Amino acid sequence: GKTIVITGPTSGLGEQVARQLALTGANLVLVARNEEKCARVIDEIAPLCTGNKPVFVRAEMGDLESVRSACTAIQEQFTHIDVLIHNAGALLNTRQMSPQGIEQTVASHVVGPFLMTTLLLPLLNGGRVVTVSSGGMYTSALPALDKGETLEMPAQKYGGSKQYAIAKRAQVTLNEMWAAREPQIKFVSMHPGWADTPGVQESIPGFRRVTAPILRSSSEGADTIAWLAVVSPLPKASGTFWSDREVRPTHKTSQTRKSDTPGTRKALWALLVNQVEPFTDNH
Repeated sequence: GKTIVITGPTSGLGEQVARQLALTGANLVLVARNEEKCARVIDEIAPLCTGNKPVFVRAEMGDLESVRSACTAIQEQFTHIDVLIHNAGALLNTRQMSPQGIEQTVASHVVGPFLMTTLLLPLLNGGRVVTVSSGGMYTSALPALDKGETLEMPAQKYGGSKQYAIAKRAQVTLNEMWAAREPQIKFVSMHPGWADTPGVQESIPGFRRVTAPILRSSSEGADTIAWLAVVSPLPKASGTFWSDREVRPTHKTSQTRKSDTPGTRKALWALLVNQVEPFTDNH
């Protein structure tokens, strides 16, 4: 009977999360950019659903106008959301720009989800937000935004894996900041482990070849996401980072730990508030 919003539900981890949560009696709201792909998922999981038939809402998470439209559609259909799962995103090997002129990885993993959380806060009171990050974030420090650095890699230095790691680091930091700012909502982020998803197959085939013996299935990778969505009460504090149903440290090196300063955090929050502000009017 609870309402769960999932972004990126048409393949990989997101599709598996939808399948696992369909069995719980939840009412699923599937936020995807491709209606045809989402219709296939809905047709496949509808027989599993003990709640209502899943609802499709269109959004391209890197397009802030599209995110705003999706949030309006959700607000028109629902008065309360129990869980919001930020799962959408991709690792891009070439530098692309969002319609608002933001590097696409940062737009879809950081700015779009920040806007969606902001707009849906009134519906989430007493609810939970689950952000699917990645262990790749351990390789990246938070850029010194208070000293002129940016989240977006310039074209001449662009590397898809590095940009992805920066975005994933920002997600985990923001998860902690949201938890401190909105105590009435539980915020958790997580690393699904290295799963053999379509994203891994397409974006980092070399990594997949090397790690093939230890890659887990999408279903195994989705387990902790689905569990964090439904476990009650949440076993640990809001703001925590999880993997395999256990809380994990957010830093593994002194270099990334040193980068995580109050000044950088303040600058990160201010940057995002500034980027989403034009899309939060009338809310």
